[in-house]
Amino acid sequence: MKRRLLTALAAGVPLAAAVCLPTASAEGRTPAPATALNCAQAPVDAPAGTEVESVTAVRDAGGTIKGTGFLGGEAKDVPAFCKVTVALTHPGEGDHVTISNWLPEKGWNGRFRALGGSAYLAGDNGVGMGNAVRSGYAATTTDAGVGDVLDVSWALKSDGTVNTTSLKNFSYRSQHEAAVVGKQVVASVYAERAAYSYFTGCSTGGRQGYAEAQRHPDDYDGILADAPAINWDEFEVATLWPQVVMNNEKTYPTGCELDAFTNAAVKACDKLDGAEDGLVNDPSRCDFDPRRLIGTKVVCDGKELTITAADASVVRRIWDGPRTTTGKKLWSGVPVTADLKGLAGTTPTPDGTAVGAPFQVPQFWVTNWLKKDPSYDVTKITYNEFTRLFKQSQAEYDKLIGTDDPDLSGFRRSGGKLLTWHGQDDQFIPARGTVEYRERVERALGGSTAVDTFYRVFLAPGTSHCGLDGQDGSADGLAALTAWVEHGKAPKTLPATLITAEGKPVERNLCRYPEVPRHQGHATGFRCTAPSRH
Repeated sequence: MKRRLLTALAAGVPLAAAVCLPTASAEGRTPAPATALNCAQAPVDAPAGTEVESVTAVRDAGGTIKGTGFLGGEAKDVPAFCKVTVALTHPGEGDHVTISNWLPEKGWNGRFRALGGSAYLAGDNGVGMGNAVRSGYAATTTDAGVGDVLDVSWALKSDGTVNTTSLKNFSYRSQHEAAVVGKQVVASVYAERAAYSYFTGCSTGGRQGYAEAQRHPDDYDGILADAPAINWDEFEVATLWPQVVMNNEKTYPTGCELDAFTNAAVKACDKLDGAEDGLVNDPSRCDFDPRRLIGTKVVCDGKELTITAADASVVRRIWDGPRTTTGKKLWSGVPVTADLKGLAGTTPTPDGTAVGAPFQVPQFWVTNWLKKDPSYDVTKITYNEFTRLFKQSQAEYDKLIGTDDPDLSGFRRSGGKLLTWHGQDDQFIPARGTVEYRERVERALGGSTAVDTFYRVFLAPGTSHCGLDGQDGSADGLAALTAWVEHGKAPKTLPATLITAEGKPVERNLCRYPEVPRHQGHATGFRCTAPSRH
């Protein structure tokens, strides 16, 4: 169970906390300041509504930085840097927030960069910060006064009510305050303001980037917000749907059987884009019926299993997504080409059967913020109760953490640029939520062409949650964003390395939404074209 969670959550670490950061700083670099770095306690003006509790500054020799907490990891060959730590509180609210600022001693590229978090971790665990310093950035992150990726001990106050102060910090407030403080620290330490400011993050970090664009449009010149956890109040409940289905149908397909359904769907729909290459470019067009596998034999851990009608029914419901008992669609399901084991995980019982093993991120959202009872047993959720919880989450938390306000007019006026890639095989946050948000922005701000001037979305075939951060392929979104912000070169495509169903890497240009890739023949390969109406 821990290994599955670690893999899932590590995928959400913003921008290569586990691998090297992109080298976008190599081109168009602003000259580093001529003045020497002054690693001393920097004067910090408290952001509105806060009070500075302490400021410390120390020199760190760098080397290998070990990542803290559940995610771990390490950043190697980090040069010496100045570490400025600022502690804030909101008077009368009893919180304590830490903002960490790491500034390279030599070779600063003139840019300020903030890093977002993962799951319930509000900021970076040190690995991404170390890699950012190695790439020449002055880096900032915040803990928002909360805990690690699966630490939700802060969710409820002692009287059992929701800790709205901490939730507000986690949702959006602390990211803005980190931007304000971090820029001050940079100006103090280098005696020069950063020429450009960027925010980067994936998953929770991606959602935080959208929150910045929506709520504080002047904070950043460029925001790279990938696989964003926007629509949080909806998809967090929706991601429990696979467990609700298995529990109510009392059917628990094994991981091997789940893989058989996914592999069959990929094989059946691979050619829809004109090329048989182990990648399905648009899973929403794949109409593979899981009932085709009924009676199929699957060998799992040396045992031969037979896929049943009940197994196929469960998978069909999971792919279809959450519905009310009257059939009304609530949210998107797991994409048919995505790994089902992330949300439909099971664990064996002593008698040789299995029970559901819910992904803890949505489980904790339901137990702590909806039921307000950490001991609540999510395996008892009926279909009717699921609908009630979904609507409760929308009603109570959309304005606080939904992060789905389509009015980006302030960000457009500020001259900011927002770039997002999202994996088509995202097993935790369906890309459809990001697409629907982009469509809402288009309706609010004058259509696709108008929105493309400052906000572009790229969909990545065959890519899992946050996979292009090095877990399941790669893409240098930061380089594309930098060229857009600093040189006005809007990305028409996003070069990427994708991983096929057979595990082979292929080079592919991602298309900006709403265009889709179509194979034009072996001589020309894929081109980005308008989507088919059928």
